Amino acid sequence: MQKIPAVSDGKHMGFAWGPGDILVYETLHKASGSGSSFIHEVRKDEDIYSPILRKLFNESHHIFVGLQTIREDLPSKSRKPQFVSISKNYRSVIRACMEELQQVAVSTKDGEAATQYGNQVSILLAIELIWNLCEVLFIDAAPAGSLLLHLLDWVRLHKADVDEKAREVLQSDSPAEHRDYWDVVVSYVLQGRLDEARQMLMKQATLQPAARNMYKLMDTLLSKMPFFNPSGTQTLTEFDVKWRHWHEEVDRCLQDNSFASNKHLEIICKLLLGDEDILLDHKELLGTWYHFLVTRLLFCHPTVKPAELHYYAQSCMTMFLDSRSVPEPLDSILLAAFEFDIHQVIKDCSIALNNWWFVAHLTDLLDHCKLLQSHNLHFGSNLREFLLLEYASGLFTHHSLWQLAVDYFDHCPEFGRVYLELQIERVPLDTERKALKVLRICEQRQMSEQVRSICKIMAMRALRNNRLGSALSWSIRAKDAAFATLISERFLQDYCTRGTFSDLDLIDNLGPAMLLSDRLTFLGKYREFHKLYEEKRFTEAAKLLLSLMTAKIAPRSFWMTLLTDALPLLETARSWFNSIQKNQILMTLTNCSFSLHESVTEVDLQRLQKSDYFSSV
Repeated sequence: MQKIPAVSDGKHMGFAWGPGDILVYETLHKASGSGSSFIHEVRKDEDIYSPILRKLFNESHHIFVGLQTIREDLPSKSRKPQFVSISKNYRSVIRACMEELQQVAVSTKDGEAATQYGNQVSILLAIELIWNLCEVLFIDAAPAGSLLLHLLDWVRLHKADVDEKAREVLQSDSPAEHRDYWDVVVSYVLQGRLDEARQMLMKQATLQPAARNMYKLMDTLLSKMPFFNPSGTQTLTEFDVKWRHWHEEVDRCLQDNSFASNKHLEIICKLLLGDEDILLDHKELLGTWYHFLVTRLLFCHPTVKPAELHYYAQSCMTMFLDSRSVPEPLDSILLAAFEFDIHQVIKDCSIALNNWWFVAHLTDLLDHCKLLQSHNLHFGSNLREFLLLEYASGLFTHHSLWQLAVDYFDHCPEFGRVYLELQIERVPLDTERKALKVLRICEQRQMSEQVRSICKIMAMRALRNNRLGSALSWSIRAKDAAFATLISERFLQDYCTRGTFSDLDLIDNLGPAMLLSDRLTFLGKYREFHKLYEEKRFTEAAKLLLSLMTAKIAPRSFWMTLLTDALPLLETARSWFNSIQKNQILMTLTNCSFSLHESVTEVDLQRLQKSDYFSSV
């Protein structure tokens, strides 16, 4: 996001917010853009043009559509596991894109591109971090006991540098003497990964036989630390009693100076007691205030209730961050989540993140969980629909992702149809294939006005390119009688000029569509006459030709052509017309204006006028 310059005194800020960007300009008058001295692009959503992030949009679209099929009449106990599973699927897609972006960032030789990929990775990391926390607190809604276990998993997932550092230590010649050895041990303890911490400590114990008993005591304390088992028979109260006994045992060891001769083990002992000063001494290993929060809960308040989280979160953020520094947007978002202020989370994310993907999909999921029912916006829509409409509108600016947006509009009952009608008209119909896609979407949703508009546009384009068959096909789909008449006359003009029809497959298979206009009916029936003649079905051909003469649906300029077509049927030894039919042909000839069509010669006219053909009339 670009920085907005300061506005001079007496002037105001104006802005225009579109699906892909925001334009900010300085105005001289409050509600007018006149007199602007600058225009600044504040935000541009370039993510939809990233090939890797397009995978995120495509995959999440499938998840979104699947979510809409979950029946609302199912009991909440049956639906909750489905919602948690869908949330995990969303996060899985985020992580897959994040990993691919990391690989591309490492492999690219373009420094600017590497920076851009790195920024996208950072954004996705933040998105996954927030989504995961919302899953724990809102969607899974873990109760006391289980809550801490979920928060530990959350921290471990987003603090993976410990494992990388541990690999370096373990792959060295002497892990216990590696410079990062104790950092790895302490990091394991801070994350509650006590079994892994014990395994690392065993390597140190083998190097210090004299201190073996001290390490054995620490190993005992670590192994005895109780963790709540949600699927077990132990109640939360029983667990709390057991944990307090263990805590008192650790405290006695510290008071007895059991680890006084080994500062590292003494630090671990104090960490197990949740000593705030010692915890804050390890800010670098903790990395973030929310890691500090979870570690503090682990060693001080393992049975914390959801309602108590906001108190501990606020105090931990205050203790961890420099009092002079302003919290980052991510800090504010996470704090709002710990305060169970869902709407503030969504609001802050909408401001901080560079597109609508995250807030639209998270809000949709939370809405299905019945967590946003009380929040309607003043203009009639609810928060879920508003965000989905904004996200889908942004997708419509992309040359291929617009197809995904259709499903999002479909699931916005208030304004989705209106938005779709407006946006679908803006899709550039670059190719006939794309036009057919757009048309199919409109036809499936009975958008008759848009169907006619698309067909007319494509018919006009085809006509300008002299593709009469395509033009006629589009005009038939549009049910545009006037345009079908115009194109039918062009077909007839071309026939008179060249003596053959183009696009025979189309004309031969008009079927009921030929009834759209008289001229189209004539074109179809006239072609049918030619087929009968070619098949030597002369009686039927003569009858059809005569009906075309007398039906008054042929253009006047084509009358002489019809009379000329009658010549071969009149000149044969066997007469294919009876006296009444010949009389009708004679009347047609009489009514003809004698303004000869270019394809009818004077000789043809003289032949028609010979009395021999009509001697029996």
